[in-house]
Amino acid sequence: MALTTYCRLLHVHKFIFGNSANILSRVGLGDNGMAVLACPKHSARFKSSEAVDRKEKQRQHMARGLPKQKPVAGVKQVIVVASGKGGVGKSTTAVNLALGISANDQTKSVGLLDADVFGPSIPKLMNLKGNPELTEKNLMRPLMNFGIPCMSMGFLVEETAPIVWRGLMVMSAIEKLLRQVDWGHLDYLVVDMPPGTGDVQLTITQNIPVAGAVIVSTPQDIALLDARRGAEMFRKVNVPVLGLVQNMSVFQCPNCQHQTHIFGEDGARELARTLGVDVLGDVPLHLNIREMSDRGQPVVVSSPDSPEAEAYRKVASAVVQRLAALSD
Repeated sequence: MALTTYCRLLHVHKFIFGNSANILSRVGLGDNGMAVLACPKHSARFKSSEAVDRKEKQRQHMARGLPKQKPVAGVKQVIVVASGKGGVGKSTTAVNLALGISANDQTKSVGLLDADVFGPSIPKLMNLKGNPELTEKNLMRPLMNFGIPCMSMGFLVEETAPIVWRGLMVMSAIEKLLRQVDWGHLDYLVVDMPPGTGDVQLTITQNIPVAGAVIVSTPQDIALLDARRGAEMFRKVNVPVLGLVQNMSVFQCPNCQHQTHIFGEDGARELARTLGVDVLGDVPLHLNIREMSDRGQPVVVSSPDSPEAEAYRKVASAVVQRLAALSD
C-alpha cells in the first residue's frame, strides 16, 4: 500500500513540477507508512523561474486540450444570435435578421442554422417540413424558403418528439450540423443559438471562427441579467459582441396609439452602455410579428413595408456595418 501511494505521489509530482532534480530526495515515508513529500524546515519557496516554467507548461497543456477552429466549408462569416434566457424572441430575431440582410443587399447569400437542438424553432418560423436530401458526397442539403437555405434538428426528428440527450450527444449533433451540410457558398451564416451558456455555445465558439455575436433581450431586468452573462461568455471565448437587440421594447395600442413599455424602458440600452457595446436596434412588441411568425411568414417578407419589418432591416444593416468595422 505504501509503495503504491509512493508511486502515485511521484507521478503527480512529476506532472505538476516536471522532471526536476532530486525528486526522490523530497519523498519519504511518514510515521504511518504513507508516502509524504519531505518539507524543508521553513515553508517551501520556489524560484520565480520555476513558477514561470510551471505556468507555461500549464498553458501548453490547456492549448492541447482545446479543439482547433476550422471554418465552415463555403461560409465567409458566421453570426450567432444568442440570449441568456428563453422567451425573449431570439429565434424570431434570428430569422428576420437573416431575411433582413438578404433584403438589404440581394447580392449577398445568407443561410440559417438552428443550433437549438432541444427546442428547434426554425422549421415552424420558416414554414419548412421534410427531411434533407443527401448529396453525392453524403452531405445534407439544406431546405430552402424565401431564398434562405436552412438546417435544423427539427428536420431530422418528428415535430413533437422530445430530444433527450446528454452533452456528448448534443455536441456530436452540432458538429454534424456544422460539418455535414452542403451550404454552397454563403456570405453569412446566421446561427440561432439555444438560450444560456452551455455545451452548444462552447462547441460552436471553440470549433468554428465566429465573426460576431448578437445578444437579444427584452428591457426587463431579469432578462438583462442573463443577457449580460451571455455577453460575458462570448468575451471569454474571444467572440466579438456586435451589440444588443432590444426586443419587445414598446407596445402601441392599435386603437388609441398609446405606447406602453410593458417590460420596462431602455433596459437594454443601459446594459449596452455598461458593456461598452452598441444597441443594434429596437423591435416593438407587435401582434403582426407574432401572427406572421406562427404562420411561418416572417414580417420581413410578409409585411415588408410595415414599421416592424423596417426595425428588423435596421438591425440587419447595423450588424453588417459592425462586421465591416471589425474587419477593417
